[in-house]
Amino acid sequence: MNQGPNRIFDEFAKLMTDAAGAAQGMKREAETAFRSQAERFLVDMDLVKREEFEAVQEMAGRARAENEELKSLVEALEKRIAALEKPAKPRTRASAKK
Repeated sequence: MNQGPNRIFDEFAKLMTDAAGAAQGMKREAETAFRSQAERFLVDMDLVKREEFEAVQEMAGRARAENEELKSLVEALEKRIAALEKPAKPRTRASAKK
């Protein structure tokens, strides 16, 4: 009769081991499904990668600096044009006779 309770415990231990294995399998399946859904969600959001964002940010910074330089150059050229377009002082008759 000693075999009876031991056999029941062995069967119960086997059942628990199988249940733990099945639970781990279900956990892996749930993680895979969650990852898949998360990836699909991120793709649908049309997000950019960090490297791409940083590259565009750097390009925008360089473009801003170049725009500032060009703005200064245009302002300087406008001042020179304005100075060249100023009418010369009209000659008076006295200065014209000399």
